[in-house]
Amino acid sequence: MARQLTYAQAISEALLQGMEQDPNVFIFGLGVDDHKGVFGTTREAFLKFGAARVFDTPASENALTGIAIGAALNGKRPVLVHARNDFMFLALDQMVNNAAKWKYTYAGKSSVPIVVRGIIGKGWGQGPTHSQSIQSVLAHFPGMIVAMPSNASDVKGVILQALKSDAPVVILEHRSLYEITSVVPQEYYTYSFGHARMARPGTDVTVVATSWMVVQALKAAEELAKVGISLEVIDPVTIQPLDQDTIVRSIQKTGRLIAADTSWLSCGFSAEVAAVAAEHAFDHLKAPVKRIGWPHTPCPVSKALEDQFYPTYENIIHATYELLERKDKPVFGDAKVTDTFVGPY
Repeated sequence: MARQLTYAQAISEALLQGMEQDPNVFIFGLGVDDHKGVFGTTREAFLKFGAARVFDTPASENALTGIAIGAALNGKRPVLVHARNDFMFLALDQMVNNAAKWKYTYAGKSSVPIVVRGIIGKGWGQGPTHSQSIQSVLAHFPGMIVAMPSNASDVKGVILQALKSDAPVVILEHRSLYEITSVVPQEYYTYSFGHARMARPGTDVTVVATSWMVVQALKAAEELAKVGISLEVIDPVTIQPLDQDTIVRSIQKTGRLIAADTSWLSCGFSAEVAAVAAEHAFDHLKAPVKRIGWPHTPCPVSKALEDQFYPTYENIIHATYELLERKDKPVFGDAKVTDTFVGPY
């Protein structure tokens, strides 16, 4: 039987293999050396390499990013970990004005190969300031690679590729993915940036989904197949660079598009996907593009309101019925896509 790892275990294995291959790789950030090791993702690295290469830091995100940039310019390969991606707002000056622009400013003669891990919170009352998904902000600025791997196999390959890159790489990891398992090869391997993954082939509707919404899209595809509807699910893996060709080819085949994102709709990644469709596949569209994301309000703390705030596979099913102008009532499966995270953080 093929070996399976959870998403968190795959991150841990990737960091170990990256550190074994390159002695310049080190990990730092709040809680990376404690007994939980950022949900288990840094604990093994700390036990193997110790405090010289895996160490805790004060809560000073902008300063830490500056330290990472300086270390990278001196031949190191820093991995900076944010237990919530929201904390990166405090580091945007360093990331945007220094890390992202460095190679351009110095005409390609110098680069800043830093890796920044940011975790997207959800569930257990994360609330307005610990549950945001900031990929559209990061991807807006040239010079940064932004990845949102949705499964254990891809996250391992993305991390190992990031540790070889000469550009700053931000990897956004959704907390709801951490316990989900998939087949992960034990050997060292990389995932090339800018290549989308065909998560499920289909013929009727294209769904371009990011991160946790890939899981929801696959569940929707499973349920819709029972009533003869075929969804094609595309996982971009990296939203910057974005594999537009794969998206366009799929739209040319299906003629219908749903863009499902883990953040707000306004000025977000779903809008970028809709723009790709309008600019490069307009003549193939049989219906207007459907976008699925958060309502235009901060995330609530209440569990009951959270359940209304976050879209699920049911939203994708409703959007599919509307695109296909189906008049029958959608039937949803009994098995929900559950989030096993119970806190406290």
